[in-house]
Amino acid sequence: MKIAIGLGENKNVLKAIEQFPFEIEIARTNKELLDFLNNPEIDGVIRGSLESNIIMDLKKQYPNLFRASLLEKDGNKFLLAPVGIDEGDSIESKIMIIEKCAEAIKFMDEEPKIALISGGRKNDKGRSKKIDQSIADCETIVKKLKNRYNIKHYYILIEEAVKDHANIIIAPDGITGNIIFRSMVLVAGVKSNGALTLNQPTLFIDTSRSQSTQGYINSINLIKRMIEKTE
Repeated sequence: MKIAIGLGENKNVLKAIEQFPFEIEIARTNKELLDFLNNPEIDGVIRGSLESNIIMDLKKQYPNLFRASLLEKDGNKFLLAPVGIDEGDSIESKIMIIEKCAEAIKFMDEEPKIALISGGRKNDKGRSKKIDQSIADCETIVKKLKNRYNIKHYYILIEEAVKDHANIIIAPDGITGNIIFRSMVLVAGVKSNGALTLNQPTLFIDTSRSQSTQGYINSINLIKRMIEKTE
């Protein structure tokens, strides 16, 4: 097993690497990390604490790439997507995100249980055009996918989706998803296992440059398990 991880200003990456008995390659620049990503001898790559513009470099190769953060609350794991601020801006892109997240959840030997989050409660319709559009988009997605997946529109009540153990939570858009991720992980201490980059062929896990040592350990463990499952 050969893994590579990026090292930027946050040196918690080095502390995380020390916890593993196998060698982990270190990339100190985005170019080095991309070289590892394109190296057939490397089984998986983690962004680590390098700058986020590496994702933009990846998107030049794979324009429909997006990220889904694997979070864990009280022992229950779920994918939160989209979390890239330029992702999930249309019904079509959200459907693609749902489909790819469902594939990932099945790979983890679970059946997808999908929660759609919108900008208000059901009775908030009419308060603003933005809220109305957010609710309408989720209603449209449910109609399109209800015969394929266990899917429910939770409106703005994300706490109910978590309580119901949904294993895929779809934010209204990438900006909101990013804020939800930061609120849960960096403020409230919800466990993060890293973000899977989906809709591209090479195994890659995105991580925050602000992550704790344990957060990077979680990401290394995740990519290790995924590599072992594909061997």
